[in-house]
Amino acid sequence: MKHQPSDEAAVRQALDVARAISTGPDVPIGALVLDSSGTVVGVGANTREIDADPTGHAEILALRAAGAEVGGWRLTGCTLVVTLEPCAMCAGAAVLARVDRIVFGAWDPKAGAAGSLWDLPRDPRLNHRPEVIGGVLADECGALLRDWFAQHRSTE
Repeated sequence: MKHQPSDEAAVRQALDVARAISTGPDVPIGALVLDSSGTVVGVGANTREIDADPTGHAEILALRAAGAEVGGWRLTGCTLVVTLEPCAMCAGAAVLARVDRIVFGAWDPKAGAAGSLWDLPRDPRLNHRPEVIGGVLADECGALLRDWFAQHRSTE
């Protein structure tokens, strides 16, 4: 699927969220949930280290915030935007939240579950299958992660 021009703008917003935590202990991944009009209804950044929470992924936090904002768990008509391809937990959460679209930046060949290692959102056995658009601003998203890991590996 081809991405829309608005997808690039949304990934840039998610990159801003990721950059805001890039000096901390958590891997800099940012996520947004947009409603059908393109309004941000949820924002999340990784907090696994800082909160000692294994579910503290950017996508999970953005989906939780969006559910609270819209007043329900069904996020029909919404788009999940994230700087890195969602893992199995996050891709599954997006499916269960009934988002219409998942848009992400960098591919994750080691743990990606939206087309790389697995493809949960498009599994025909599931009751909901969001559209998936991957690789939007992939170089920019990947560079942020590579830089962060290079810095953190050299200081350990």
